[in-house]
Amino acid sequence: MNRNQTKQMILASFFIALGIILPYITGNIAILGNRFLPMHVPVLLCGLICGWKYGFLVGFITPLLRAVLVGMPPLFPIAVVMSLELAAYGFFIGLFYKLLPKKFVYLIVSLVLSMLAGRIVWGIAAYLIYPLAGFPFNLEIFIAGALLNAIPGIIFQLIFIPVFLQSLIRTNTIPQFE
Repeated sequence: MNRNQTKQMILASFFIALGIILPYITGNIAILGNRFLPMHVPVLLCGLICGWKYGFLVGFITPLLRAVLVGMPPLFPIAVVMSLELAAYGFFIGLFYKLLPKKFVYLIVSLVLSMLAGRIVWGIAAYLIYPLAGFPFNLEIFIAGALLNAIPGIIFQLIFIPVFLQSLIRTNTIPQFE
C-alpha cells in the first residue's frame, strides 16, 4: 500500500466518523436530520477529496454503521435506503469531479448532478424497499422527502461544500482548479 492509499483510507475513516457524529448537531431528531442532511456533507466531501470509490464506500457504510452503533436511523428500512442514496452521492460526485474539467463551475455542476442522482436512487430504493416494511411511498412522499423538506440542507451543501473545498485548495491540501 502506498502513501496516497493510506492517506485516502485515513480520510475515508475520518469522513465515516464525521457522518456518525454530525447528526448529533440536529439532536438526532429525524425531522431536523431530514431538513439539514448532516450525513450527506461528509460523503460528498469524501467523494470530492478521495474519489468515487471511497465516496461510494463511505456513503454505503456510514448510515448502516450509525444505525448499528447509535440506533438512528432505524436499520430497516431507513438506513438501508439511505446507504444506497449516500453511496450514489459519493460515487457520482467523485466520478463527475474526476471527469469534468477542474474549474470552479464544474465543481458546482458535479455537486448538483450528484444531488439529483442520489435523490433518484433514494426514490427508486424507497419505492422498492419501504413497502417491505409497511412504509407507504408515492410521488408526493418522494417530492416532499427528496426536494421540499431537504431545501435547507441542499442550500447549505451548495454553499458550504464549494467554500470548504476552496479553503482546502488555498492551503494546498488538494490540487487547485485551472
